[in-house]
Amino acid sequence: MDTTDNTRGAELATVHHLNARADDGEVIEGELISDEEYQRRTSQKARALARYDAYKHDVVTVARVTKSVATHDRTKVVLNHGLTVVQGIASWRAKAWDASTMGIYQRQIKAAEALGDRVAVAEWTDRKEQAKERRHQRLMDMPTLVWRLVKTGLLTLAVCVVLVLLLGLFVQLSGAGAFTAVVGGVMDALKWVFTAIAWTWTPFIVSAPYVVSTGLLLGAWREGRKHGRSPGWLATSSDGGIDASIDETTIAAALNALRIPQITAYLKQGLPLQFLTPARIDGRGTHAVVRLPAGVTAEKIARRRGDLATGLHRLAKEVWPTTGSEAGILDIWVADKGALAEGAGEYPLLDDGVVDVFKGVPFGKTLRGQPIDAPLMERNTICGGMPGQGKSSAARVIMAGAALDPTAELRIWVPDANFDFEVFAPRCSRYVMGAEDEKIAEILDDLQALHAEVQARGELLVKFEIPSVTREFASKNVGLHPLVCLLEEAHVAIQHPVYGKEIAKLLVDIVRLGRKRAIHLIVSTQAPTKDSMPRDVTRNCSNGIAFAVGDHVANDGLLGQGAYAAGHRATELIPGTDKGTAVCKGLSGERSDIVQVYFLNVASDNDQVTPIIDRAMTAVTERGALPGGTKAAPAIEAARDLLDDLDEVLGEDAIGAAKVAPLLSALAPTWPPYRGLTGTKLVADLAKIGVKVPSSQNRYLVDPVTIREALARQATTDLDADD
Repeated sequence: MDTTDNTRGAELATVHHLNARADDGEVIEGELISDEEYQRRTSQKARALARYDAYKHDVVTVARVTKSVATHDRTKVVLNHGLTVVQGIASWRAKAWDASTMGIYQRQIKAAEALGDRVAVAEWTDRKEQAKERRHQRLMDMPTLVWRLVKTGLLTLAVCVVLVLLLGLFVQLSGAGAFTAVVGGVMDALKWVFTAIAWTWTPFIVSAPYVVSTGLLLGAWREGRKHGRSPGWLATSSDGGIDASIDETTIAAALNALRIPQITAYLKQGLPLQFLTPARIDGRGTHAVVRLPAGVTAEKIARRRGDLATGLHRLAKEVWPTTGSEAGILDIWVADKGALAEGAGEYPLLDDGVVDVFKGVPFGKTLRGQPIDAPLMERNTICGGMPGQGKSSAARVIMAGAALDPTAELRIWVPDANFDFEVFAPRCSRYVMGAEDEKIAEILDDLQALHAEVQARGELLVKFEIPSVTREFASKNVGLHPLVCLLEEAHVAIQHPVYGKEIAKLLVDIVRLGRKRAIHLIVSTQAPTKDSMPRDVTRNCSNGIAFAVGDHVANDGLLGQGAYAAGHRATELIPGTDKGTAVCKGLSGERSDIVQVYFLNVASDNDQVTPIIDRAMTAVTERGALPGGTKAAPAIEAARDLLDDLDEVLGEDAIGAAKVAPLLSALAPTWPPYRGLTGTKLVADLAKIGVKVPSSQNRYLVDPVTIREALARQATTDLDADD
């Protein structure tokens, strides 16, 4: 090939093949370009792709930043505060519109008409007319008021002028100065005042718009917080503890959230709920009374208390819906957030104080935070509820109060093996604890003695010619002292196959007749039924204390026949959640009260009752005799040493712990730790003081040698401590 051909070949373009499918029969049109052109076009495409990627990255970055800013808690807080201000302004506008158009009366009239309540329609119509008349009268009085203000101002000015002239004349006549000097001094003072005003006026005018606008914004924000509602998407992680304001709007929204068809349909028509009692502060919370739409009962709302509480931003135990005066009237009380967490608080007589049982004993606090006492004289009490809800604790609180009256006698019977009332034993004239047949027989004997005392006291009333025992006669030691008795777990004794029927009959007579004779009987049970509690006992107990119960039968057994139908329902208490809270009758002038009962601990590591009993025994000793005048007050036994007592009751041979326990109980029957002592408990008590009791063939043998060695070590330790 010659040179010309080589040059021509060098100028030929390189062919760049495009990717094409071999099976595609279409003809592909193309263009022959040089390498330089190909590189140029490729670089342009690469730059275009790079720019696209940069734009895409910028867009994604902006979107991410925008999302982060929009969803950040600080942004939500700013938007929330801004929305709150807007809602506050809207609330002012609505109030202004209501004030100018009588809107509140119009809504209530419309709601009453929707319910077909003609009485309410007439009442709200009259209120509207009266409000119109009052407004008209205020407008008519406005010119008179303005004239009076002007006249008062002119009169005040004239009086000031006269006083200045008289003062100048007095100075002139007395020779103390010149008349013109006084007038000139007053004028100079006025000139100084006006000059000062002129100096301060400019900064005041400059700052006034800022001060006024700031005040309006703060006022609108507060109004919005009170009556506005923040949307859920503006909620932040710190909003969990915010206390939602409870008002008519909040309550209506919470009821609507229950999705009850009648309420939903009613509110969709634009009709407001009829509040017979508007939401208002009541103690530790807010109280309101609402007439529900037709077909909705207050009981249905009460059964969904937990759901209602979520709409009010409260715990279930902080919301108390009950039935009002009618089935369709909802009486609702909502506690301030966290207000009920403290419960009833500390028992008021824990450290000092005495009681007069004729005036009642401290019992607890109502939900509104008001202390409430349990009246005792001329009454009887029945207390019950599901296990573990506080019935025994409530009985313990009443008995602790009664113990602090030195004129009162206490008797306690516990037909079960438990420690709930053991610490009361030194203060009781009669105390029985145990479920054995002989213990039930002993309870029967004591009830027979009490029944005989009821009759004897009746004769004393005739002798002293009084209809019932008064404080005066109770303090005279003539056999009419207050007698407070407790039958704990009464259903166990009443349902005993041998002694139960006679015990039930005695209880009926004691409850019927003992009231006027200063005998107060507390009957505590889990669930009063026709088999576990005589109906005449429940009927004659003026005080009823009902913790959470399972059905209306138990409810009416504790609170009286018809209580459930009337809306006084311990069935609405939630077991566990409402532990320590009871529906009570007879404690106040109300038909029922929801009470948080004081708690007194009897556990050995935090015994709150023993110091109370010690104070009570001191008061009894100072008085000189056990209440009743026929028995000496039981002495407060000094602290005992377990090792000393074991040394006394043990012989030379090792015996089982189960057999040692009764020996200790017999040695010191009034010593609380030995009452009801078991072998297992004895082994545990010895382990606490460093004495291990070995087991052999599932028996714990207490060896007197081991006990006496421990006693010797204890004596040596005491001597070293003395040295």
